[in-house]
Amino acid sequence: MKFEILTDGIVFRVRLTPNSSVCKENGWWISPEGDEYLKINVISVPEKGKANQELVKFLSKNLKVAKSNFKIISGELDRYKKILISGNVSELEDRLNKWLGNLDDCADN
Repeated sequence: MKFEILTDGIVFRVRLTPNSSVCKENGWWISPEGDEYLKINVISVPEKGKANQELVKFLSKNLKVAKSNFKIISGELDRYKKILISGNVSELEDRLNKWLGNLDDCADN
């Protein structure tokens, strides 16, 4: 499952790679437990929350959702994160499906 629908928002998993040469999504990674993580590279270093801030900015831009609607609910100091996006669930689901569908169309993994 690429994301989990809650009553007040949507949760999805990200595998963050900081200190990259470019900020971009990089396909999917599946954990040994079977959890799907969207791989995202950011330019910022993992110091003082800079990489997390860049991650939220990147997601906000791609999903066209305000940065204030994003909350890292687990993994703040880890590369494996769970992100809660608050808001209208059906609208968020549509935006995520559209964005993730575009990623699936051009994924090599």
